[in-house]
Amino acid sequence: MTIESDTTTAAVIKQANNENLKKNRIQVSNTKKPLFFYVNLAKRYLQQHDEIELSALGMAITTVVTIAEILKNNGFVNEKSIVTSTVGTKDAAKGRTVQKARIEIVLEKSEKFDTLMTAAQNAAANGKSEKKQTS
Repeated sequence: MTIESDTTTAAVIKQANNENLKKNRIQVSNTKKPLFFYVNLAKRYLQQHDEIELSALGMAITTVVTIAEILKNNGFVNEKSIVTSTVGTKDAAKGRTVQKARIEIVLEKSEKFDTLMTAAQNAAANGKSEKKQTS
């Protein structure tokens, strides 16, 4: 194998890894959707992937931390890693680059995840059938 093919292989592997990360990444905004939209979305992503990444900038960081804590305290996930950084973003109004805080929280499925999801789905199904019977 030549050095060029080693580099090409490494680039292909890195690109595949980046695509896999993007499939299980949730970018959170604190203005666009309610908190429990993201909590439920995270649960749906975890049904398809073993781990998810929650990320946010600036004021949305508190929302991401809250989502992670809700999932963790209810036994759905285990915390894998937390990374903080700053990123430069272009401020259209001021016409200059502004530094914003960024957080990425990686969560992995807990051993109890499937059991908890089954119980929640059964409870939701029972609640719907009871509503139909009383109507």
